[in-house]
Amino acid sequence: MKVLILRFSSIGDIILTTPVVRCLKQQMPDTEIHFCTKRGYASLVQHNPYIDQCHYLDGSLWALVRRLQAERYDLIIDLHNNLRTSLIKAALLTKTYTVNKLNFRKWLYVRWKWNVMPDEHIVDRYLATVQPLGVVEDGLGLDCFLADQDLIDKSQLPLTHQSGYVAYAIGGQHTTKRLPAARMIELCKKIDAPIILLGGAEDRVAGDALVQALGNRLIYNACGLYSLNQSASLLRQARVVFSHDTGLMHMAAALKKTVYSIWGSTTPQLGMYPYKTRYVLIENKGLPCRPCSKIGHNQCPQKHFRCMNDLKFDSVESLNLPVWPETKKLVQLPQ
Repeated sequence: MKVLILRFSSIGDIILTTPVVRCLKQQMPDTEIHFCTKRGYASLVQHNPYIDQCHYLDGSLWALVRRLQAERYDLIIDLHNNLRTSLIKAALLTKTYTVNKLNFRKWLYVRWKWNVMPDEHIVDRYLATVQPLGVVEDGLGLDCFLADQDLIDKSQLPLTHQSGYVAYAIGGQHTTKRLPAARMIELCKKIDAPIILLGGAEDRVAGDALVQALGNRLIYNACGLYSLNQSASLLRQARVVFSHDTGLMHMAAALKKTVYSIWGSTTPQLGMYPYKTRYVLIENKGLPCRPCSKIGHNQCPQKHFRCMNDLKFDSVESLNLPVWPETKKLVQLPQ
């Protein structure tokens, strides 16, 4: 049987589909699995041993449809469920299974704060999509596959970070999913260990500002210096990971890291918390305005941004991370 899986975005969501790919391939070994996504996410799927062939959207949807029509699929599994995937399914005229995005429940939760969301992770909803095929969850969590050229050796890092470090993914697509700069500084001061800042090129300026504000603390701004998979290699070697609600958080979960997950305008009840790894949720639960969005805003609708500005870092203070002697010889951390 030849199966096409559709998921066009985002980094986190593509990582979150990996249990479906793995379980389908392992439990139905005669299945040929094709995965379709945007070209920009190729590095997330091209090294997955459970995927037989990848197809990418480069610009023209109809050019992609013509390529997919030539494959003559027996089944389509739609893990995105939007207009684009609906058009693809209509053009291919093939039996389909489509994820239930629970959009009405999400609307009730975000608009009226009625938490009618099921107590389940979005991965469970993805897996429920293929349950009619007899595919069941295997308990192994998420996958993140790296090629040899993506691996970063610690000897390539600053000397202060070669004995160990904490990773902090400072990015986030929307402003209300990221700590303000002053709160990032406060958080980093509480982490008594070398820190590597991770993010894209768009996060580089924010990272530089953190380094400058913290002076002689052991902060290495790696934002924009590494590819996505190279950043995953750095996550893999971190002692623990701090992250906003973003794609690198799910990468860290796939790598089975302990994740300190920082939440602002969105909430874990939407089903996107770290999956099958140890994690600590850092969120302001006492606000009646949360969640104000299922994906985030460019500014706080209430103008106070209390979900981030009033956030407590008590769990960080009890972390008791070791400060490595090799590091202490190089830089004296401020008290």
